Amino acid sequence: MPQSLPVAAADALIEIDHVSFGYDARRTILKDVTLNFPRGKVTAILGGSGCGKTTLLRLIGGVHEPSSGQVRFDGKPVNTSNRAELYKFRRRLGMLFQFGALFTDLSVFDNVAFPLREHTNLTEDLIRDIVLMKLDAVGLRGAAQLRISEVSGGMARRVALARAIVLDPELIMYDEPFAGLDLVSLGVAAKLIRTLNDITGATSLIVSHDVPQCMAICDWVVLFATQGRIVAQGTPAELMASTDPEVRQFVRGEPDGPINFHYPAKTVAEDYGVGV
Repeated sequence: MPQSLPVAAADALIEIDHVSFGYDARRTILKDVTLNFPRGKVTAILGGSGCGKTTLLRLIGGVHEPSSGQVRFDGKPVNTSNRAELYKFRRRLGMLFQFGALFTDLSVFDNVAFPLREHTNLTEDLIRDIVLMKLDAVGLRGAAQLRISEVSGGMARRVALARAIVLDPELIMYDEPFAGLDLVSLGVAAKLIRTLNDITGATSLIVSHDVPQCMAICDWVVLFATQGRIVAQGTPAELMASTDPEVRQFVRGEPDGPINFHYPAKTVAEDYGVGV
């Protein structure tokens, strides 16, 4: 397919260098994956369930160490063995977990304030100003004192987004940010991701199954298959115009194509002993 050249290392904030990883010896999730993510851009990581998208975010965040290869952030390897260094590194990251992962026993304000209290020595007056500013950015300054049980699902996702950006991270990672949202909340979330990236100059990675929303707001798209095989990468326009059967099937949601409906199995005749 026609596509842009892969992102050069000099332009990349994150470099995935021949990375392999599996949660156990029997199943490899990522196999010899090499990929760069452009600095200051919004990149969508698309692909079917189980292809390693969320695992890749965990490797970037230092939750897991690659079985082989190296993950580099801003030119330096992500060091999972040095706890102090890893803790310092994670201050530079923001993470929006699937379904928000908010503290249900804390208020909206205290959820957003939590990273500031955990990672800084700021006074409560400064924390108050920063939290209200971040909540205002996502349209929820007036909801600061509400309990999490008192806000809608779409509002909760915006609270989680405010928490993810409260430390002004260089990298914001979104794990299925559009899952479970109604159409209005989905549109609001997508617009916020794009706007916040442009205003802050951060680098954003979005793991998602929502092709239309990602194509609308992203600068770069990477399409994964099993074991982290990169099917294609390029601009949204390039992937949408692709004639490659695998790319076309995924981005257009076509039921027939290289992605099989049936998991590999014996024939019916072999299973039932017919004609054997």
